[in-house]
Amino acid sequence: MPTVYITVPPEAADELADVLVEERLAACVNQIETTSTYRWEGDVHHDDEVILLAKTTDDAAADLVARVHEMHPYDVPCIERFDEGDILESFATWRADSVE
Repeated sequence: MPTVYITVPPEAADELADVLVEERLAACVNQIETTSTYRWEGDVHHDDEVILLAKTTDDAAADLVARVHEMHPYDVPCIERFDEGDILESFATWRADSVE
């Protein structure tokens, strides 16, 4: 089962996390404050962002990514899927039961 890694500006984090859980695209979304350093249009930027770690299922992952892309305020959002190896079975069951 995948976790989707997303970076967003702080003002967009709560709404995006809420929508993903309310629409049952994610069982849980962790929010981690961070500062990102990146190159955009030839300049180096340092921006406050929030990392969202959305726990989802294989079946819901594509819909989750599409929903994030639809809502995301950036022209080129960071949306990366990570597939886990070994995870606690009880957590995997809870996640699967929480996502439609």
